[in-house]
Amino acid sequence: MKPKIEAASQWCYRGVWGVLTNWFRVPDQPPTLPASAHDEQVRSFKPAVGFLQYLKLQFWVLCVVIDVAIFFGWLVIAINWPWLGVALAIPALFVAVVPDIVAYIAIHLRFDTTWYVVSDRSLRIRRGIWVIHETTITFDNVQNVSISQGPLQRYFGIADVLVETAGGGDVRAQQQAGNAMAAHLGLIQGVDNAQEIRTQLMSRVGESLTTGLGDHDDSDMRAAMTAWTPQHVEVLREIRNLVVAGADR
Repeated sequence: MKPKIEAASQWCYRGVWGVLTNWFRVPDQPPTLPASAHDEQVRSFKPAVGFLQYLKLQFWVLCVVIDVAIFFGWLVIAINWPWLGVALAIPALFVAVVPDIVAYIAIHLRFDTTWYVVSDRSLRIRRGIWVIHETTITFDNVQNVSISQGPLQRYFGIADVLVETAGGGDVRAQQQAGNAMAAHLGLIQGVDNAQEIRTQLMSRVGESLTTGLGDHDDSDMRAAMTAWTPQHVEVLREIRNLVVAGADR
């Protein structure tokens, strides 16, 4: 019986997800990132399944607290004013149940729309449901990469990777304030291989030779210089001689 209920729930969720995807034009594919010619593969990944379970636990705790408060509020009214309690029974049930359904679907949508993309030059983070937010961090601006894991996250086997860039200030304070898309902070939430991701990011930071997402590195410049012919060099010398002669006058 339980597998059938779960299958029906998943079918209902996917139906809602399909409607929202078409209605709000929510992208169901990871974002793209420019990469240099020697970058073998751009890696795209999502939060771990444990992150979804972590969000659901928070949801159920909050849901129980709010629904119990609504029930006791309605019970007090029904005891003191029975006629008013009867009149408010359906509205109270609506207020208690409908927001729970919306929030439950929103948790799944949040999980599905969160993407992390890593190239040899930068990291891009996308999250959001109604409004899609994308943050791109170039590795030459990264100052520190750390791991954060609370007791509840440890129970679900997940952790957060914090990517701090120049001028980031107090990263911990920004995280506690829920500012996951801050200009100087990239937050990779709910991954089950945080140490591996941190190692990869630090390696990319160490190898970064760029000065921006669209600039060329030294290897590109050297390749361009080796393509010059003796004729190119001679023309440059003539230009230099003309400039020097004009300056002498």
